[in-house]
Amino acid sequence: MQTSEQHSGTNCLKVSSKSSPASVAGAIAGMVKDGVPVEMQAVGAGAVNQAIKAIAISRGFLSPVGIEIACIPSFADIIIDGEYRTAIHFAIKAQYLRGAADIDSDGFASSLLD
Repeated sequence: MQTSEQHSGTNCLKVSSKSSPASVAGAIAGMVKDGVPVEMQAVGAGAVNQAIKAIAISRGFLSPVGIEIACIPSFADIIIDGEYRTAIHFAIKAQYLRGAADIDSDGFASSLLD
């Protein structure tokens, strides 16, 4: 099993069991549309459940505009209140589909950047 150090980048969304999946999905979709790399982190089964639901919902927001997303899960060792915990880290990758939207040479949907 591989672990990685805490992902504490400014684009890392922290998801809890009380997070609204629709709100997290909106954040994911907005970041993807802006071309910002998206990472999420969840600790515990409830938080992971909310994170997965958010990914599925955001896919529904993005697919109609020609953007498909996928997530790459990994383990991350983090420190919460001085204690080591294992989190699930999700890297969200976007693929801009040709034909569904106007795509520029960098692979971005130009209609989303206007």
